[in-house]
Amino acid sequence: MKVLLPDNVDLSDLTLPEGVVYAVDEPIPEEHTDAEVLVVWGNPESQLRDAAARMKRLRWVQTLAAGPDVVLAAGFAPGVLVTSGRGLHDRTVAEHTLALVLAAARRLNLMARAQIGHRWAGELGGNQPLRDRDNFRTVRDAHIVIWGFGSIAAAVSPLLIALGARVTGVARTAGTRNGVEVVTEADFPTLLPTADVLISILPATPSTRHAFNSSLAALLPRHAWFVNVGRGATVDETALVNAIRSGSLAGAALDVTEVEPLPASSPLWDEPNIIISPHAAGGRPLGAPSLILSNLAALRDGRPLRNLVSTA
Repeated sequence: MKVLLPDNVDLSDLTLPEGVVYAVDEPIPEEHTDAEVLVVWGNPESQLRDAAARMKRLRWVQTLAAGPDVVLAAGFAPGVLVTSGRGLHDRTVAEHTLALVLAAARRLNLMARAQIGHRWAGELGGNQPLRDRDNFRTVRDAHIVIWGFGSIAAAVSPLLIALGARVTGVARTAGTRNGVEVVTEADFPTLLPTADVLISILPATPSTRHAFNSSLAALLPRHAWFVNVGRGATVDETALVNAIRSGSLAGAALDVTEVEPLPASSPLWDEPNIIISPHAAGGRPLGAPSLILSNLAALRDGRPLRNLVSTA
């Protein structure tokens, strides 16, 4: 069974005699279009569409990305199985999410601007209030709501709790996960007025497009921050900028944007209280060889594959 492996990620721990390395930024060579398995990581949309059209014997696509939206949009045949890289980015995204939350609380964005201007930002240092109900200044005792409570949320929650935060999750099913109370979308609006930080880890689907909008922003307190490490398409960026400019929302930390790279003309760049990182939270699929081998064995044995995505 021929397996095509991307050339832009270290899979040296993967012992696979039938594996063939391919260049992700070029069309699949004609002699390898007979492959039954395609592993993808950071492939351009055009390359995936070309692969979908030409690889007639393909049985399974394994994306190493947590979100399979680009693969699903490529047009692979209905019978082709698609599995995601869910779980491969939990620790790296959790670390970056924590960094963004702390940067917001400690105003590192404003300190960096002051440093560029060679200005000692005394208002951000020195004596500070022990408790400041009107501003988000510390994770200690903060209420942090995580919207889209999956494996990444399960990884970041203990880090936030260790610093003293109270964490509440939002998911399709209510319950307690890893010691965190999780509610459904029906209870989501009642949480927002008490949130100091709203972290979004939503996937990009038709139902989540612009899920963060002006109506939702209006439910958050004026001191709250919005953090997005999910997908840029889930945010109405015009509504976000308007909320921050009007003072109805304190700020935002965005690792993803609707258009990437973010155009130089975007108003997001110019807002002092918007922190932007260039889709840097993941980028390191930890445990990819193990997932590939596990799913390859399952495919051969006719067993269910891990992280199988519905293509209906």
